[in-house]
Amino acid sequence: MTASADKFTRQTLLDVQPLTPNLFTLRATRDPGFRFRSGQFARLGVTKADGSTVWRAYSMVSSPFDEFLEFFSIVVPGGEFTSELSRLEVGDTLLVDRQAFGYLTLDRFVDGRDLWLLSTGTGIAPFLSILQDFEVWEKFERIILVYSVREARELAYQALIAELGQRDYLVENAHKLQFIATVTREQHPGALSGRITTLIENGELERAAGVALTPEHSRVMLCGNPQMIDDTRKLLKQHDMHLSLSRRPGQVAVENFW
Repeated sequence: MTASADKFTRQTLLDVQPLTPNLFTLRATRDPGFRFRSGQFARLGVTKADGSTVWRAYSMVSSPFDEFLEFFSIVVPGGEFTSELSRLEVGDTLLVDRQAFGYLTLDRFVDGRDLWLLSTGTGIAPFLSILQDFEVWEKFERIILVYSVREARELAYQALIAELGQRDYLVENAHKLQFIATVTREQHPGALSGRITTLIENGELERAAGVALTPEHSRVMLCGNPQMIDDTRKLLKQHDMHLSLSRRPGQVAVENFW
């Protein structure tokens, strides 16, 4: 992927925080002209030692109202982009495409009562942006955020999730959010055990949420591992829930730019 100089801006890294040896968050300055909707992604570029630039897509963790841009990344062993990205330090330059992309946004749904946000790994990023935007709290009666990781130490942004309901603009709607963590490779207090697909198949996810997945009331967003997205879409189809398209509104929206 290439981009001409007039299509991107040069931003400065403000903060880099490792979570595990393979996961980290990074925060950068934001160009005043960069606009996005909660749930969208940006194309980020890093310059390699040989002078070439590598580009990849990353969902914003930050809200459209923040003055900075925040992203959540995994280090892919030997990965051309993430290996370079993980070596960046505060003060280094990050290239950001001038345009935001993606359709994992609330306008994908014309109605619905319960919003399910199903994520694996770094796929939680767009949902954190959505949850920091007032729109979702007004539009839905229930919001169920499901976050699946392999090990408990990979459960990122727990402080942010916990404090959402204390924000002045959300406090009256804080009761709408339910957070469900699931850890697949170990037992962890307070978390379910198993993959999202397994928990849907055996009904455990619905029992934990205290609400059923139905085409009438449920609207589902998926982001994360491509296999999870494919398998979950098949399961939801068995519930008569289909991808929401502009020409045919439905119950499911996905993001998969891996």
